[in-house]
Parts: sequence; structure tokens; C-alpha cells
Amino acid sequence: MSTRRNSECQRHHSRCGCDEILSADYRIQTDRRRFLLDGLAAVGGLAAGLTLPMGMAGAQDGEEPVLRIGYLPITDATSLLTAHALGYFEDEGVKTEAPELIRSWSSLVEGFVRGRFSLVHLLKPVPIWMRYNNDFPVKVMAWAHINGSGLVVGGNSGIESFADLGGKQIAVPYWYSIHNTLLQMGLRNVGLRPVIQRQEDALADDEVNLFILPPPEMPASLGAGQIDGYIVAEPFNAAGELLAGGRLLRFTGDMWENHPCCVVCMNENQVNANPEWTQRVINAVVRGAEYAQQNKGEVAELLSRDGQGYLPMPADVVRRAMTHYDQAEYRDSGALSHPDWRVGRIDFSPYPYPSATKRLVTEMNQTLVEGDTTFLQGLDPEFVADDLVDYRFVEEALRQNPGANYLNELTREERIQL
Repeated sequence: MSTRRNSECQRHHSRCGCDEILSADYRIQTDRRRFLLDGLAAVGGLAAGLTLPMGMAGAQDGEEPVLRIGYLPITDATSLLTAHALGYFEDEGVKTEAPELIRSWSSLVEGFVRGRFSLVHLLKPVPIWMRYNNDFPVKVMAWAHINGSGLVVGGNSGIESFADLGGKQIAVPYWYSIHNTLLQMGLRNVGLRPVIQRQEDALADDEVNLFILPPPEMPASLGAGQIDGYIVAEPFNAAGELLAGGRLLRFTGDMWENHPCCVVCMNENQVNANPEWTQRVINAVVRGAEYAQQNKGEVAELLSRDGQGYLPMPADVVRRAMTHYDQAEYRDSGALSHPDWRVGRIDFSPYPYPSATKRLVTEMNQTLVEGDTTFLQGLDPEFVADDLVDYRFVEEALRQNPGANYLNELTREERIQL
């Protein structure tokens, strides 16, 4: 699989000579799939008219399901990919197909909804939207990672703080993302107003225009001066620094300590039909998280284009995305304001803290997005923390692998300092 990806990258380079950032394998496909979810939502919901395959209710003829993993090639998927690469699913007796690289959040969600994937990582706000706006039986089974994102601006933009973002164009990866939510929290904190409008329209000095841009296009757009900045998951922040002349303005883990970003999701119907199988799946994921937390540099090499090719970025970019954090350059610039928090650039701790889910639901009610957000009105954070997340399997997995809980506690208070 990695050989095929590398050959496609080489053909792309020889054809147009552009940077590694926009390798052919990692460009978003501009077809109907890119807009499918918006269309489904407009006609009555994500699940409307969709018939889930029989496999979502359980395997046929007494056989266990085959695990099918869908992922975006970002470090958020590390726990799943590490578990596959190191054979942890096999150790648990789970038959697993090779993880399938998907190029957009919309396509990943669509594949999950249609039963193409039984295990995915999704941006934390997405399952909230799916379950309560679209009545789809998604369950959060664990956290895929914590921290692992940042706000990157042009190296010569003159932007030194959030206060300098007035009148600027900032890209986000998805409306329902921790990135959009945290960005808007930071903007409001300095008296700026997020807006959603055409990029060519005039902006007031206190307005910041937000728009969706696929993560693979972000570094190149920044390098070409088409945008002023972007907020996204790794390794695109590291790519922006190394390949596009960008500068880290702020790490999100330095704004919300050990915040959730992507979460591990499964279909509730399949979970209920196959509890023993589900436990073994989550056991492997938790082991993957533990290994990744303890061996970040090795895992970066393993997953990179220079290793087993799960991620199309070169090893130096992925290694920076996982390990390059508590540096004088970041402390001096203000990208890292809370070194005493002792968080990493990205960390892996699978326990899904209810307090973080509650805080996120509250913040989503104040986050500007395109589309109808009626479902958020009156959505009780306590209810969501109990209903959206299935704690049983991750708690059992942590009992079997206590070292995997990097944060070493099952309750916490959320600390946010913008």
C-alpha cells in the first residue's frame, strides 16, 4: 500500500514540480462526495434514506465482524494506525482489513454511516451533530488523542497574537471541529467577531472571516499568500512551518489543557450486538495509544511516508508534529504560554472525560457555523456526556492496561486559559 502511494507522489512531482504538501495521493477529490453531507442534512438529516448494511447489526452465520477502519491521514488517527501496524488487533483475535485512507471528513462520515467502516476517528463535535441533529446511532468509545493542533500564520504576515487577526482570512478544517470552536473562543477573548462570508467581501477591522479549507490545501494556500492563517490538526502545522514558511501562533493544547480533538467512534447497533468483539477492538486501540504516547519518535517514523506509509508526509514532518514542542522559540513567541502544564504537542490518553464533553457542548452553542444549529438549543451537556459516550469498554481496557491512561485519573477539571 505504501509503495503505491509513494509512486503516485513521484509521478505528481515529475509532472508539475510542486511541493510535497500537495502530493497527488493527498488532494481532496472535487466530486459530489465532497458536498454529499450538506445535501443530506438539507433534506432532513444525515441518516435520512440510508439503509445500513446487515453487518452493522452483527455478523452473519455466527461469524464475528471484520474490522474496517477508515481514517484521515493525520496524527489524530495514530492510536488506530499504531494498533494496526503493531498487530494489536491480531493479538486480540480481531480480523482486520488494512485501514483505508479517506481524503475528507464528509467522505469519512459518509462511509461510516453507510457501514463501509466499523471503526473511525471523528472530530469530537461531529458525533454530537450526527447523534442529535441526524439521529444516527454513533457512540464515542474513547479519545483518539489529546492536544495535537495549532494556529499557523504566514511567517511574514506581521501577526503576533490573536488580537492581530482582525480583518484576516483564516481557514478551518470543518465547521463542527474543536478547531473552529477554540479559534472562536480565542477571537471573542480579544474582542474580535468571527464571520462567514465570501473572501472577496470587505471585512471590518474587528471581523475575522472563517471558511472551510481541506487540510491538505492549507500549507500551500498559506505559502501562496491566499490565506492569512489556518487552524488544523498535525502534521499540517509542522508542514506549514517546514514547507510553507509558516509560523505557529498558538498551540491549542496551550489554550485548553489536554483537550479532546478526534474521538474513536463505532455504531451503537454493532457495539450492542457484539460486545465481546467490541471489547477486544478497544483493547487494541488502548494499547495503540499507550505505545504511541511512550514512543512518539518511533511511531512518527513508522506511520510516515518513509515508514509504513499510513501518512503521506515525510518522517521529519511527522516527527516534528509529534515531538517538537517545549522549545525556546515557542515560549519566546507566545505560541507556548503555559509550559508548566506539561502537555505535549500531541498526546495519547484514551479516557473520554465527561467534563470535557460537557464543556464542549456548552461552547458549541456559542460557535458560529454554516447551517441549522437548532439541535444545540436545549441540548443538556450532562445528558450528552452520559448518552453519547460508552465508557464500559475503555474502562475495562484501562483496567487491563493501566499504563495507557497517560493522565492517570478518571475525573478532572477543565482548564482553559485563552
